[in-house]
Amino acid sequence: MGKNLIQQRRGKGSARFRAPDFRFKGEIRMLDRSSYTVKNLIRCAGHTAPLIEAEYNDKSTSLIVAPEGVSIGDTRNISTTDIAPGSISALKDIPEGTNIFCIEAKPGDGGKFVRSSGTTAKIVAKTPSAITILLPSKKQKDFHPECKAMIGIVAGGGRPEKPMLKAGKKHHIMKSRNKYYPTVSGSAMNAVAHPFGNKRSLRKSKARPAPKNAPPGRKVGMIRPRRSGRKTK
Repeated sequence: MGKNLIQQRRGKGSARFRAPDFRFKGEIRMLDRSSYTVKNLIRCAGHTAPLIEAEYNDKSTSLIVAPEGVSIGDTRNISTTDIAPGSISALKDIPEGTNIFCIEAKPGDGGKFVRSSGTTAKIVAKTPSAITILLPSKKQKDFHPECKAMIGIVAGGGRPEKPMLKAGKKHHIMKSRNKYYPTVSGSAMNAVAHPFGNKRSLRKSKARPAPKNAPPGRKVGMIRPRRSGRKTK
């Protein structure tokens, strides 16, 4: 029986599953300059945190994540040991225990980690070859010492604490960011909509690893591994 799965609907490329990036203000990017000035604070539908329209000392501009405690007209340093909220420094120059965000995955990429509103990370260990950072997920990750990060906590904290009150409001918020909502379990669907679905929604007998020769509409849930057992040379 054919199944019209969410993964297949996304692959079709319909407007429902395309990101409305024409409404997004732009890409977040930390430029390698000596300082920047907060020219404006803006709201972008593609980001949960407010953004800074930064004007650098050479008159170039970019968008960066706004930290708590900055206002229009403030000036912050880059590539120094300054630990004021909003300053940008290499991880090797930031003291241990400092709150940081917008961390580069590799030197010069503009910042990829810890950019959601209200989040922050901390430096827990430093070695000449790697900087260990405690992420908001409580996991620790090693970064290159030359990677840059912003000092402070991302602005917009407390956003998830406000109740939606109505399902329609949540629907429009998720639609503006191209997020699938509501999320329905496969076992609660009809048989025509999902391999796990049937009118007896509590029966999970089909929720097992998909066989190797299963058709594309059946490859859901626990996907069969390519191999099993201990790997030997």
